[in-house]
Amino acid sequence: DAALRATLPHVPALGWTRAALRAGLVDLGEPAEAAEWLFPRGATGMVEAFSDLADRGAVEAAGPLESLRTGPRIRALLAARLQWLEPWREAERRAVALLALPWNAGIAARVAGRTADALWLAAGDTSTDFSRHTRRLTLAAIHVATLAFWLRQPQPAMEDVLAFLDRRLADLSRLQRRPAPRG
Repeated sequence: DAALRATLPHVPALGWTRAALRAGLVDLGEPAEAAEWLFPRGATGMVEAFSDLADRGAVEAAGPLESLRTGPRIRALLAARLQWLEPWREAERRAVALLALPWNAGIAARVAGRTADALWLAAGDTSTDFSRHTRRLTLAAIHVATLAFWLRQPQPAMEDVLAFLDRRLADLSRLQRRPAPRG
C-alpha cells in the first residue's frame, strides 16, 4: 500500500510503469531496485493492487452504513469510491486504459468483479445463491458506466456524476419492479 500510494503522484507523467514505481520508492526512502520484485506482473499487477486499495479506501470512507437500507448503502459506497479516487483521477484513467486493452480483458473482469464483491460485502450482502452473482454483475455494470462518466472530458462536477449514478440506480430499481411476463 505504501509503495502504491507513493507511486500515484508519478503515474500521470510516467504511467503505470516500473519507472513510476521506482520514483515512488525513492520518495519513500526505499531502494528503487524493489520495483523489480514488488509487482512481478508489472503494470497490470500494480493496477489490480490500486483497485484493491481504492475498494478498501471506499469502504473506510463510506463510514458506518448500518442505519441505511441496501440501496443507499450501495450508493454511499460507490460515491465514496469515486471520492477516494478523485485525487488520483489521471491514475485511474490510465488504469482503465490499460485494462481496456484486449489482452487484459481477463484482468479487467477480475478487477471489476472484485470491486463489486467488495462493495456488496461492505453493504452487508451475505447471499450465496444465484442472486449473489446477478447482484455483482449488475453492480459492476453500474460502477463501470459511472466510472466512464466520471472520467470523461471535460471533467464533470461530482454532483453531476452522483446524479448520473442516481439515475442508473433508479433505472435498476424500475427494472426490478417490473412484473414478470406472462405466458
